[in-house]
Amino acid sequence: MADLTLYTNPHSRGRIARWMLEEVGQPYDVEVLGYGGTMKAAEYLGVNPMGKVPAIVHHGQVVTETAAICAYLADAFPEAGLAPEPHERADYYRWMFFAAGPVEAAVTNHSMKVVPDEKQQTMAGYGNFELAMRVLESAVAKHPYVAGDRFTAADVYVGSSIGWYTRFGIIQRNAAYDAYLERIESRPAFKRANELDDAAAAEMQSAA
Repeated sequence: MADLTLYTNPHSRGRIARWMLEEVGQPYDVEVLGYGGTMKAAEYLGVNPMGKVPAIVHHGQVVTETAAICAYLADAFPEAGLAPEPHERADYYRWMFFAAGPVEAAVTNHSMKVVPDEKQQTMAGYGNFELAMRVLESAVAKHPYVAGDRFTAADVYVGSSIGWYTRFGIIQRNAAYDAYLERIESRPAFKRANELDDAAAAEMQSAA
């Protein structure tokens, strides 16, 4: 039994955490949870009272929130080289948490057809959807990776978000996104993680 456990569902942001775990290359156990079932059971609520996935437990310590999981694993396993170098820290933290905060809020509201009026835009951290998307695009167009010339944990989170949003048509693909996604999705760890999650999804479907 590994000292690291991933709680996930293959139809969730747990795919991001799985990719990050494959990048760090450490052994881990997996608990696949079902929506409305084991995800809301008392046992898992003891791990994450929100009843959401993903979550990881490492040496008895719980980490939830996908961006936090990516940042934590990069720091916990520095030999993987996914944490930022000093000159990369500003963009690393800036864009990872921009994607986790303003972009996530903008996409959620856009999907629910919630459009802030001019006054509400001054209160919303993302302003409006179009503004948040323009800034996100600029982040991936500036350098090969969001923190500069090297792949980091920030790319796992930001890249997964862009991949998810473009595949579901929430944001439109363009040259900047296509080039960025081609770079990060060619990584062996990304491919392994996808294969594992696709297999888990097929197993869940067969069991149902």
